Amino acid sequence: MVSLETDLNGLILKNPIIAASGTYGYNFEYTVFNDVKKLGAIVTKGVTLEVRGGNQGERLFETYGGMINRIGLENIGIYEFLKNQPKDLDYILNIAGACIEDYVTCAKICEENHIKAIELNVSCPNVKAGCMEFGTDENLLYDLIKRFKKEYSGYLIIKLTPNVTSPEKIAQAVQKAGADAISAINTVKGMGVKLNFENGRFLKSIVEGGLSGKCIKPIALSFINRISKVVNIPIIGMGGIYSLNDVFEFLSVGASAVEVGTANFTKPDICSSLVDELELFMQKNNFKTIESLCEALRNG
Repeated sequence: MVSLETDLNGLILKNPIIAASGTYGYNFEYTVFNDVKKLGAIVTKGVTLEVRGGNQGERLFETYGGMINRIGLENIGIYEFLKNQPKDLDYILNIAGACIEDYVTCAKICEENHIKAIELNVSCPNVKAGCMEFGTDENLLYDLIKRFKKEYSGYLIIKLTPNVTSPEKIAQAVQKAGADAISAINTVKGMGVKLNFENGRFLKSIVEGGLSGKCIKPIALSFINRISKVVNIPIIGMGGIYSLNDVFEFLSVGASAVEVGTANFTKPDICSSLVDELELFMQKNNFKTIESLCEALRNG
């Protein structure tokens, strides 16, 4: 017998495989493809204080090894989500906001409704700070987390953007402010260009947004390796995970669990398959716990 149980410093998961925000809906949308209760957790689609309609125009651009999205945080709002929140599913609520006050209000609502765990999307532009992303400034991020923690007593994960000069400073600010864990990385800024030549002239359309998929895995691994050296809170790794070997790579550089995102769109049963593959690997190779597997990977 082996145990896949994963202890993220107080947040206990059945296993380290988590479905990433924005790729798995709010609730049981993926039950037609696999047993979602088998997963360590599901991170909900990003939810804001008010209903958001998202961006107009083209929102997705397929690129080599990944995709660019500019959905614009379209969502039903936190109040509507709470009316229909999953009752028997391990989920982490992803929260986003346009200013600190939005986040603080959501923190109060989550506390009142006993939400067990939250992942904060800090790649949102703060409209009161010149649209600077919270996650790109360690002081702004520190203040946000401290304010959020005053109103919310549950488990708090901060989802970091890779679009920064010093991941170490950002991660240290997160830990100093009292967050329980870090998830990384969010999407990388990218641009997709479509060109057509018609009637003697070029027609061009552009999609700017967040790049995800296999192509960002090297960036994600480097980011996690760097921050793992300066913080001692758990790190949940993500960015281009498509196989069990990808999972192992993230665990080997400092992650304690992983989130699977873009792969869900082309392999909707990938998360449950990874749980099965991980358990089988551990059985065949005499790893009794996730901790012993991580230790072997990091000492390799």
